[in-house]
Amino acid sequence: MSSPDATPRTGEPSLREIARRSIANGLDTRAPLAVEASDFPPPLCEPGASFVTLRLEGELRGCTGTLEPMRPLVCDVSHNAFRSAFGDPRFRPLDPTELPQLAIHIAVLGPLEPLAASSEAALLEALRPGVDGLVLREGSRAATFLPAVWESLPEPRSFLQHLRQKAGLPPDYWSSTLRFERYTTDEAD
Repeated sequence: MSSPDATPRTGEPSLREIARRSIANGLDTRAPLAVEASDFPPPLCEPGASFVTLRLEGELRGCTGTLEPMRPLVCDVSHNAFRSAFGDPRFRPLDPTELPQLAIHIAVLGPLEPLAASSEAALLEALRPGVDGLVLREGSRAATFLPAVWESLPEPRSFLQHLRQKAGLPPDYWSSTLRFERYTTDEAD
């Protein structure tokens, strides 16, 4: 995957700056920052999928994203930064006093790769801790953990149990209809 943080043109904001501007715009207008993708170089103007994670004093404050490329990466980051700040149902909307201390992390997702697993043991063997993000799907339920989640859940069995719970399933649930996809991420500036 090409680097998502290609050297900006002179005066061009980074993806992190776009995210911060989108959040600031949301505080003023309750809408994400409108971004013209053609003003940015490839790969920022090419379709991309991203997650924007917000932390305040080290604690999660919001995290939303897209799993598959649907729009130019720079537009996806702007949209997901706004959603993380104002639309993550786990948190109240961001307050203007929080913006100066807000840490913004942007993960640019690589392609989803189906991960066939006939058993939990086979899945656990196939996972690459610290490398793989994982998507779990079961009927209408779905959940994902970014590779960064391995930092707090380094043991594969625990990682999988928490992901199942995030999807609304029992922690030890297994079914032949479970589907998994993995992906990697690049951290963007």
